[in-house]
Amino acid sequence: MATDIEFELDEKTKLQYPKKYKVFLLNDDYTSMDFVVDVLMSIFHKNYEEAEKIMLDIHKKERGLCGVYTHEIAETKVVQVIKKAKDSGFPLKATMEEE
Repeated sequence: MATDIEFELDEKTKLQYPKKYKVFLLNDDYTSMDFVVDVLMSIFHKNYEEAEKIMLDIHKKERGLCGVYTHEIAETKVVQVIKKAKDSGFPLKATMEEE
């Protein structure tokens, strides 16, 4: 037995999309380029060519954009990078900024 349900929306109601955050990897003098490429491929799901391009941006511009995510996902990516780097003995850092 199906029931019909009607929804009334207040015309003043406006949907808001969640804020987005950019995640960056920061350059340092100790983390290997191969490790950065591995992080970009394993955590940010970049293919090899994308990962290499971002790694070169990090090397040349002091930081590279890895992706844009909702707050929770961006925060999780930052934590994953820091943990993987620490476990591998590298000082690689990740940050997030509101878009």
